[in-house]
Amino acid sequence: MLIKTYGSAVYGIHATTITIEVNVFNGVRFSLVGLPDNAVKESQQRIDSALREVGYKIPGKKIIINMAPADIRKEGSAYDLPLAVGILTATEQIKCPDLQKYVIMGELSLDGSLVPIKGVLPMAIKAREEGFEGLILPKENAKEAAVVNNLKVYGIENIKELIDFFNGEAELVITEVDTRAEFYSHLNHFEHDFADVKGQENVKRALEIAAAGGHNIIMIGPPGSGKTMLAKRIPGILPPLSLQEALETTKIHSVAGTLEKGSGLMTKRPFRSPHHTISDVALVGGGTIPKPGEISLSHNGVLFLDELPEFKRTVLEVMRQPLEDRTITISRAKFTVDYPASTMLISSMNPCPCGFYNHPDKDCLCPPGMVQKYLSRISGPLLDRIDIHIEVTPVSFDKISDERLSEKSSVIRERVELARQVQSARFVDEEGIHSNAMMSSRLLRKYCRPNEAGMQLLKVAMEKVGLSARAYDRILKVTKFHYKSVSLSA
Repeated sequence: MLIKTYGSAVYGIHATTITIEVNVFNGVRFSLVGLPDNAVKESQQRIDSALREVGYKIPGKKIIINMAPADIRKEGSAYDLPLAVGILTATEQIKCPDLQKYVIMGELSLDGSLVPIKGVLPMAIKAREEGFEGLILPKENAKEAAVVNNLKVYGIENIKELIDFFNGEAELVITEVDTRAEFYSHLNHFEHDFADVKGQENVKRALEIAAAGGHNIIMIGPPGSGKTMLAKRIPGILPPLSLQEALETTKIHSVAGTLEKGSGLMTKRPFRSPHHTISDVALVGGGTIPKPGEISLSHNGVLFLDELPEFKRTVLEVMRQPLEDRTITISRAKFTVDYPASTMLISSMNPCPCGFYNHPDKDCLCPPGMVQKYLSRISGPLLDRIDIHIEVTPVSFDKISDERLSEKSSVIRERVELARQVQSARFVDEEGIHSNAMMSSRLLRKYCRPNEAGMQLLKVAMEKVGLSARAYDRILKVTKFHYKSVSLSA
């Protein structure tokens, strides 16, 4: 008896529907074909144990299972549940007249319970696109999948629940999430606030401008001057995620398995701060089974690289292309995966190994030539892609001991949101362009035309400092805004 069940495979941040065909003949053999990896091949043992625990078994017959399309490699243990249902139906142990209406995914434990899986949100989106009525998966993943409307999501804890459902002996509860209500209820909850930062008004201004235009920024200053503290507060002044941005960001974290347990839609912009020992692949993504890296995990948010010169040179150099193109392409012999990487890079560094070069009160202890050698760890092409360079100086005792609170993040955020609204109106006809940092050369010529005095200033700066053409473009992007009282105008 030939039976078809449906699962899903995730490649990049998109899913592909997998048709699992099960046929049973006389004989004794179990064959699994369709490019399964070792984890899929081992499913026979997990399925056999799980079924015996709930009163069923894999019969001693010739069972052939094909996972189509057969030219796409199937990876992971999430196919246990659809394979088990296919075997039970094909061997007539259960009756499933509506099997074709559902996409089924889940990893089985030996006792028949289900283990959470990764990549559920892309699976749910694909199931809805292809007209499936419902998605059946582990209960811990149900809330994440339920953010997709017009799709019935059933979360189960044990394979016995699914067997009883198909036999008509029990009903499954549909998991429902009010996506908009959940999304908007958590938009303004932030742990860190700029009100706690004493002094550093010029740095706050630079960070506000960077947030307003989506610009990359590097902070240079001695240890203890507040670089890390300032960076951690940037998500609190960035504009809230739109619903579309939240879905896109959640898809990436769903594939990577970094969503919080039992969570649905991400409501805050991600803030990623990898340690300087990170590898190239961990930063940009890839691996034998390609996964998103830190740059993609910070998509629509902030990537903070503390102590930038301490990162390996090769790690820093692989960021050059993603910072420019805002996407990462992972190429393999048989397939290519694209990950979005539109992130705001925030970095910090000491001016020298000891940290006190140009300090107003302390002497630098570095030997001659050491400062230049330290700074040369960061290549010119990478620095060229960082729009704003700001010096962070130590805060005086009077400002540290001042009990008055500084300007709150919520107040700064209002100005940043106003700036983003101006940019959204400006680029309304430009697909994929939402902020000044994303402008192409064509848009620069259209919107960023300095007056005669401005051109003369730029000319002197380029001749004296030796700025590149890319630096020229980035200066224009940053200076597109000017302030009038508390509002930001184009």
